[in-house]
Amino acid sequence: MEDFSKKYNLSDEELFSHVDHSQAESEKITAPRYSYWKSVFRVFFRNKINIIVLVILAVVIVFAYVYPAVIGYDDQVDPFININDTGAQHLTPQKAFDHFGPALQWVFGTGGTGASTFNSVWNGSRISISLAVICAAINMTIGILLGAIWGFSRRVDMIMNEVYNILGNIPSTLLVAVLVMIFSPSFWTLVFAMTVMGWLGMAYYIRTRVIIIRDHEYNLASRCLGTSIFKIAMRNILPFMTSVIVLEIAAAIPGYISSEVFLSYIGLGMSEISLGRLIYEAQKAMVTPGWGWEFWTPVAVASVITVVLYVTGQNLGDASDPRTHME
Repeated sequence: MEDFSKKYNLSDEELFSHVDHSQAESEKITAPRYSYWKSVFRVFFRNKINIIVLVILAVVIVFAYVYPAVIGYDDQVDPFININDTGAQHLTPQKAFDHFGPALQWVFGTGGTGASTFNSVWNGSRISISLAVICAAINMTIGILLGAIWGFSRRVDMIMNEVYNILGNIPSTLLVAVLVMIFSPSFWTLVFAMTVMGWLGMAYYIRTRVIIIRDHEYNLASRCLGTSIFKIAMRNILPFMTSVIVLEIAAAIPGYISSEVFLSYIGLGMSEISLGRLIYEAQKAMVTPGWGWEFWTPVAVASVITVVLYVTGQNLGDASDPRTHME
């Protein structure tokens, strides 16, 4: 064996040192700590398209919520202030600039009453987005909680299957239309109409997903130890369905905006000036030469909002899948 002391001209004490053995230290894992949500956002922001979409979404939110509040749209801006000025009605952006002077509110021209289409569109966007978020929050909360218990409890499953077979076959659009006609057409009437049975489809979807994983060994062990069905569903099952839930929410919010626009377009919407109500009132302008701008503007804004919300939610749902976190 080679003599390292002579080779390096060092003593044995200088070449070697005693290392204490620690059982606790030997069992420590040196792998980096895993953070679920940190990994979600790392995967999400890795795609540059998501950053662009988020910027567009931020601009939409600012104009839909901040801008109407800044100008005091509900309290100070009278939509009929120019109704007696015949030269202010149905103007394109360029003609509106010529008539009123350059200003942000005339970027989309004017409508049939001479009011700013820009102000009306963003105030309508605020109402439509708020409606969609409230409906999604109610339906998703009820659907997720009930669906988790529905899928895990066989007794509840038998009862809810009969409820779903009866109520699930009622056309949702017909039900909403009937409720809107029975009650006064307003914001909260439409919220009630869209949520009275809107949670059922989500609950059934969650129930199907839960059935797939409810009989795994760790769930059976939890039941043997006396853990309640509600606690097993909330702690053992739903956390593993985060990506699925995010994807469903991503489709639900723009879906409610589209439903509101459609109902308003056929005359069954709310009384407030939402995006759908603006499109409904501008139907005649669509076929009138020179007036089409006031119809297509809210259509374009509604399309941008729904697409941006859908893409953001879909990509966030994909990033929520732990399988995408592996490098």
